[in-house]
Amino acid sequence: MTDKRIEVENPNTGRKERLDRAKYEAMRNALLPILPDVPPGLKVAKAKEALLPHLDQDLFPGGAKAGWWLKAVQLDLEAKGIIARAAGSPVRLYRT
Repeated sequence: MTDKRIEVENPNTGRKERLDRAKYEAMRNALLPILPDVPPGLKVAKAKEALLPHLDQDLFPGGAKAGWWLKAVQLDLEAKGIIARAAGSPVRLYRT
């Protein structure tokens, strides 16, 4: 049996949490393909808008909690070096 939880990191605090694996993987699989490979990247609000149609409606009915999960996955992927933030404001994300 596979673990239903996954450990995620926060690069800002160094803290680790265990979250629902299915929701994490669904968000990760929706987020990565929409992010560009080069800076300055995509604003977080635009990323959310672009990934919402690709989320499993059983896990995120009507996009419920998508913003929270987007942030959790974003921080974990940043901690792992899979995505990065471009310099400046607002936050823009891209794949590394």
